Amino acid sequence: MKIAILSGKGGTGKTTLATNLFTYLEDYALIDTDIEEPNSHLFLDFTIQDKTPVYKDYPVVDPNRCTLCGKCGEHCNFNAIIVTAKKVIVSEDLCHSCGFCKAVCPEKAITYAKKSIGDIYHTKTSSEKDFSYGLLNTGEVSGVVLVETLKSETFAMPNVLIDCPPGAACTTAASIEGADKAIIVSEPTPFGVSDMDIVVELLNNAGIDFGVVINKAGSADTEIYDYLEKNHIPLYGEILYKASRARHYSKGELLIYHDEAFKENIKTIAAHVLEGEHHA
Repeated sequence: MKIAILSGKGGTGKTTLATNLFTYLEDYALIDTDIEEPNSHLFLDFTIQDKTPVYKDYPVVDPNRCTLCGKCGEHCNFNAIIVTAKKVIVSEDLCHSCGFCKAVCPEKAITYAKKSIGDIYHTKTSSEKDFSYGLLNTGEVSGVVLVETLKSETFAMPNVLIDCPPGAACTTAASIEGADKAIIVSEPTPFGVSDMDIVVELLNNAGIDFGVVINKAGSADTEIYDYLEKNHIPLYGEILYKASRARHYSKGELLIYHDEAFKENIKTIAAHVLEGEHHA
């Protein structure tokens, strides 16, 4: 089973849930697709087995063949190609490697070159479990190719947890593609509910079954519970806020090893998500 773990905004506890659930489940791998700022590795004891560079294609225009007809620029949805009166200007950063410019060029003046956009790290944890993450190069505009490559190299494994980027941008959409289920981690605040609503829409459009885990629970605000009831969204679990948990987190420690009540939370969440699947 492929399980995506996501949130409407950063700081809700998404990675806390992902790393502890990964540690609890015996037969699951973990991938961190939050390629702009991966942090699952901060909580895990692992050894890097392999580092793979990832490249994206970008167009190169042959000035000897190009007639400056402008079709490549007209059809570029990302404004990566600008055709002037004297030459074609290509932005490697804005290019999404879709190939449309090459397809519409009547003079066959466009070929593709490769540019490094980041790296993928494949590791083994101290308990011999598979963990991989991607890291986008500083300044890169889009990391979708990196996410897709990371998934293509790990999705052959039968059971995978995906620690997704926060929000509902392109990298998040790429991260959840192919997932069987999803867990949204949210906070019981008006901002938490508002941001969660965006992710709910994303998952509904993708047709992925999901439920919600409320982190930092215990406040008097009931808006999130009303939202879940109104939209018929299952509640997979609640994790109470405790200062001791914040201290363990700040040290990069897995709560499952230090907090028995938290471990019971993880056990309950796993049971809801897996629904009878074999797990620890």
